[in-house]
Amino acid sequence: MTASKEVSAMIKQGFISDPTLSFSPSRTSSTATFSRVLNSPNSKTVLSPPHFNSTESSNPPTRSGHHPTLFQMMSEEQTLEQNRQRSQSKISKIVKEFEDLNNCGLGLGDVRLTVIGRDGYRVSVNAHKRVLIEKSGFFREKLRDREKGVMHSVEISECDDVEVYLETLLLMYFDDLKKRLMGEEVYKVLALLQVSAAIMFDAGIMSCLKYLEAVPWSEDEEEKVIFHLSQLQLHDSATEVLQRVSSELSTSTRADDIVLKLLNGVLQAKDDKARREMKTVISRLFREDPSDHNNRLDVSKDTLYSLCHGCLSSLVLCLSEAACMDDTQHDRGGLMSDIAREAENLQWIVDILIDKKSADEFVKLWAEQKELAVLHSKIPTIYRHEISKITAQLCIAIGRGQILVPKETRFSLLSTWLDALYEDFGWIRRACKSVDRKLVEDGLGRTILTLPLLQQQAILLNWFDRFLNKGDDCPNIQRAFEVWWRRAFIRQYAGEQDSSQLQITVCDYPN
Repeated sequence: MTASKEVSAMIKQGFISDPTLSFSPSRTSSTATFSRVLNSPNSKTVLSPPHFNSTESSNPPTRSGHHPTLFQMMSEEQTLEQNRQRSQSKISKIVKEFEDLNNCGLGLGDVRLTVIGRDGYRVSVNAHKRVLIEKSGFFREKLRDREKGVMHSVEISECDDVEVYLETLLLMYFDDLKKRLMGEEVYKVLALLQVSAAIMFDAGIMSCLKYLEAVPWSEDEEEKVIFHLSQLQLHDSATEVLQRVSSELSTSTRADDIVLKLLNGVLQAKDDKARREMKTVISRLFREDPSDHNNRLDVSKDTLYSLCHGCLSSLVLCLSEAACMDDTQHDRGGLMSDIAREAENLQWIVDILIDKKSADEFVKLWAEQKELAVLHSKIPTIYRHEISKITAQLCIAIGRGQILVPKETRFSLLSTWLDALYEDFGWIRRACKSVDRKLVEDGLGRTILTLPLLQQQAILLNWFDRFLNKGDDCPNIQRAFEVWWRRAFIRQYAGEQDSSQLQITVCDYPN
């Protein structure tokens, strides 16, 4: 009778019709859910607290049109059953901890908490009103003015993760939450954080945030952390956690300086192995997400070209010294190593320029290096072939359409450096395993075929004589030769078209 009067009183006060007082994990209900404690004449009814979807169930995988095989269905069912058993085992331990709390100095709990999963699985524990009011803003609001000395009932329905809800409630009984969270997975702590935020459990929120700030994240975990913290809108509380993935404005404005320092460090590295490894790493990082034009840690074209000019100056200096040396001087080997290193450095910067679609100016710059080309011819092939690989690199990019420069620049490039590439090709083919011979030959042939027909003829006739004498030590660009032949002698293009047959008729139609 007492309980019936209390329900009637709540109806009169408008509790049942108020949609803000009853929640399920994914929607707000317009009807409150009640639960009574049997055999207790003083039982009271309390509305369920708000809560969110658990982290692990927030994005269920869906595959439209996919029909799993019987084996896949059995395997998935087995995995689900194993996860279910593992979860129930953990829930049993949590329930046992609640029972232990009721048997200690706190006494028997005066709030009957029932958590019901979406699958109907339900777990009930006895909690203490004093603890709930002290630790949770939600329970403080709902239980503070309730009558003392009676058993209250709280039911959490349609719960996505029963284990997480129970564990969050259990955390309210401990002062050292850091120790309780230690060793947990990031996904689990995110789920605990969501429930803590839903029931306004401030100590739980801060402990979860401190945990997330202290532990390492995998890249997948990092995405989840960023997503869920933005969804929870914890504002200043989450700032320290997100500092590892966000930067101050000053860092963004100094991005070019940072990249310049990194690139210079690689170019000047003393250890060859470390230098090559870091070149690979930085090149890969530059290639990541090329569609993101707002990348903060980018490098300007001016920075890259300043490095190119530095490498070119060093090459000219090294080749000038090497050209004046004789074989008896002891430091000749060291100087030759410097030449190879500077050429490799320049190849790397050019590769970055090509990726960034900014290498057109370098083609002109490289074509203008007449002095360097003359010095190149005075150095033994074993030391200079890395320089010719730059020419091959540019021809490959031009042949692929990755560099667009006027025909005058393309012809100037070949006029300056093609003979050097011919001379070094045999050594490049034998000594450089990283160089794809067919790729170089195809790129060179395509570049030649972009020139006016008479320039193609001059270059390819010169190649024809050289190839007959050098064989495999000369690039085999016979495909380009065949195309030129057909253009010149078979499919001749008439420059002046006869347009006398062209007729244009204009008709006027009445409005």
